[in-house]
Amino acid sequence: ELFKPFIFNKLELNGMATTIKAAKKLVEMEVPEVWDILEEVIREHPILLNRAPTLHRLGIQAFEPVLIEGKAIQLHPLVCSAFNADFDGDQMAVHVPLSLEAQMEARTLMLASNNVLSPANGEPIIVPSQDIVLGLYYMTRERINAKGEGMLFADIAELERAYNNRELELHARVTVRLREYVAAEGGEWQARLVRRETTAGRAILSNILPKGLPFELIDKALKKKEISRLINGSFRRVGLRETVIFADKLMYTGFSFATRAGMSFCADDMRVPAEKDTIIDAASAEVKEIDAQYSSGLVTQGERYNKVVDIWGRAGDDVAKAMMKHLSKEQVVNRKGETVDQESFNSIYMMADSGARGSAAQIRQLAGMRGLMAKPDGSIIETPITANFREGLNVLQYFI
Repeated sequence: ELFKPFIFNKLELNGMATTIKAAKKLVEMEVPEVWDILEEVIREHPILLNRAPTLHRLGIQAFEPVLIEGKAIQLHPLVCSAFNADFDGDQMAVHVPLSLEAQMEARTLMLASNNVLSPANGEPIIVPSQDIVLGLYYMTRERINAKGEGMLFADIAELERAYNNRELELHARVTVRLREYVAAEGGEWQARLVRRETTAGRAILSNILPKGLPFELIDKALKKKEISRLINGSFRRVGLRETVIFADKLMYTGFSFATRAGMSFCADDMRVPAEKDTIIDAASAEVKEIDAQYSSGLVTQGERYNKVVDIWGRAGDDVAKAMMKHLSKEQVVNRKGETVDQESFNSIYMMADSGARGSAAQIRQLAGMRGLMAKPDGSIIETPITANFREGLNVLQYFI
């Protein structure tokens, strides 16, 4: 629809139609030649996408269109944060710059790959989120006693072969020779082989590092903030073009390993802490004591209310702390036969810890206790909800 005038023009130039009316008929009949011409017309012709509300200048960006089957606009995942777009039925306006000047302007100033930094704070705006973060976090985690721990590899190709043949797990600590680049005279990059002790996942990820970025930047569990720093560092060190390519590779790698991780949300992952009942019983006893003091006239109604709210607030925090302690650590036996603590591979914990989705406050409601609730006027109800969503709420708690 948008490129129709260009198609009519091409049809006339190719001698397939003599008048606009005839060209229109050909387009409506959707003859095969029309699709070839459309592909030719849209090549090198940027279009503008705008998502309302346009709150900052990155709300309108230029893209190179790609022909696809179907009626939905397919958008690159990394520009979603700039548009504040998600895939739940958002609508976008498409504009076609007509004149050559407009096309040039769209290409040089508005192309998405030229708008890497946010105009608000100068930080990168093409930062991966959700699935991509989860995939990158999962592949850069380390697990004690993983299959293949302690193996030595001559290069990454050998390591990948072992991984693909299931002789090596992603989280195993191994020794591998990596190719690193150092700046030589005349602006050239000089390759050198360095022996590194790292995890298999981090070694595989080093494959996509641009020349000039040190391996230390990815030699840790990559959470959302670390990935943002990584892209920022890449932009400052190797420039715009390399950073855009790197961010794209990061995205594909993240999606790929998130799929392989097969992370799921399971009821058994919501671990209710054993200390919960003890904490709640202690808080109830304290509240009873305060009520007794109130009945004896030792404290006023206001003091009683404040103390009760304070006690339950503390109890909720204690339950949350106990729950996070259980969720975040697990005990394993290392190669020497010693029992040691390591960071947990619990799916829900990993989703929150990586910064992909969720937070400690949400996990607290799932597996700790829901705690104190507020009335519509903002005042706090002094009876807390001691249950969590894993255990289920009774009628009264549900009503609160």
